[in-house]
Amino acid sequence: MIVRILDEAEQDLIDGFRFYDVQDSGLGDYFLDSLFSDIDSLYLYAGVHSVHFGYNRLLAKRFPFAVYYKLEGRTVNVWAVLDCRQDPAKIVARLT
Repeated sequence: MIVRILDEAEQDLIDGFRFYDVQDSGLGDYFLDSLFSDIDSLYLYAGVHSVHFGYNRLLAKRFPFAVYYKLEGRTVNVWAVLDCRQDPAKIVARLT
């Protein structure tokens, strides 16, 4: 299984890092460690998550974020890593 984080999702992770790092020193690093751990779980569990807007959605364990991905053959493409606290219309607009 190959897990690819696409450019848009990478930017989402950078934005999340910056937000949490401003909140408390080191929290941004913890955010990235946690989200990458969740993304790494896709090596084993890709495809078992519910489908929303045409993407499988993995809810992060420690932060209010969702990882939206598509399973294409033996490749998992992570399309977005979005904050679940934002306006749902914004999430829909991003994913459709």
